[in-house]
Amino acid sequence: MSAPDLETLLANAARLALVAIGLLALIAALEYARMILAPVFLAVVIGLMFGPLSDRIERFGIPTWISALGVVALFLSLIAMTGTAFAVPLSDWMDKLPDIWARLQSQLTTWKGLVASFGGMQEELRSALGQSTGMKVDVDSTSPVESAVYFAPAFMAQVILFLASMYFFIATRKQFRETVLWLCPTSALRQSARRIFNDVEARVSRYLLSITAVNIGLGISVSLALWAIGVPSPMLWGLLAGVLNYVIYIGPAVMALLLTGVGLATSDTTAGILAPPLVFLTLNLIEAQFATPAVLGRTMTLNPFVVLLAIALWIWLWGPVGGFIAVPSLLIVETVLINILPLRELEEMPPGTSAPG
Repeated sequence: MSAPDLETLLANAARLALVAIGLLALIAALEYARMILAPVFLAVVIGLMFGPLSDRIERFGIPTWISALGVVALFLSLIAMTGTAFAVPLSDWMDKLPDIWARLQSQLTTWKGLVASFGGMQEELRSALGQSTGMKVDVDSTSPVESAVYFAPAFMAQVILFLASMYFFIATRKQFRETVLWLCPTSALRQSARRIFNDVEARVSRYLLSITAVNIGLGISVSLALWAIGVPSPMLWGLLAGVLNYVIYIGPAVMALLLTGVGLATSDTTAGILAPPLVFLTLNLIEAQFATPAVLGRTMTLNPFVVLLAIALWIWLWGPVGGFIAVPSLLIVETVLINILPLRELEEMPPGTSAPG
């Protein structure tokens, strides 16, 4: 290898190393500042979703701060309605927990032999390896009340930060956009920045509103199907299916596990146990393969593997909030890259035209 080629290779390796170090530093910063950044990022995503609604309200001559306040009040009303819909059936299931636990114990007695055989194999393996079979168990003496008292102030602070961030983002997003455009030194950069702002808001808003409509339809379908096969509290499971479906891949898997537990608690037969999760998985398959692509269109689809990695990363960083903002974050990154890289020019070129250079 010649000296110039070696220098080029080392320069490229140094750039890649800087990029990798920057990504690691960004991940560490996101994890360290999750208490502040998570509610702010969530507020921005929700604000992008409700931004067009605020614009329509302002067309009637209503001041920006009133429209932003109305949007936040509407969002809180939706959350309160959802919480109320969860609270009533959940209270019934909480009252039934002792009976459900007794039924689960009776259903799981058939697994005792298998568990015992695995336990015997484990003891034999430990004896062969010369390891002690003793086990030390440390019991956390913290009571649920103490945990709630400890975490309640932090949770309330995050809620207040989320609501304040959502309000100020909706109320001042136009001023922020104009400030960024004013700072752009050239007209070409200004035009690109304006296109990024418009495309990001349009794509994220369309995605979240479309997914919300799809999830409502899925929740209604799941409720009706579970009611038809006699599952108790079908509205609760339909509502939960719609909420969990915001976290694609992982949410439906959690829902299938929950419905398997419901089947174990409410039925004595194999068909009765498997019916709830199978019904849900069938409806979820129809939604994922037909309903969602029809509503969003092929232009809004992302690589499934990239989506899965993004969801895993964001859930690892920020938990459920990260799972919700994972796909909108991908849409934002993709939109920015499309506008700053020469991909748009290639897409807009007529067929048969070669790329410049």
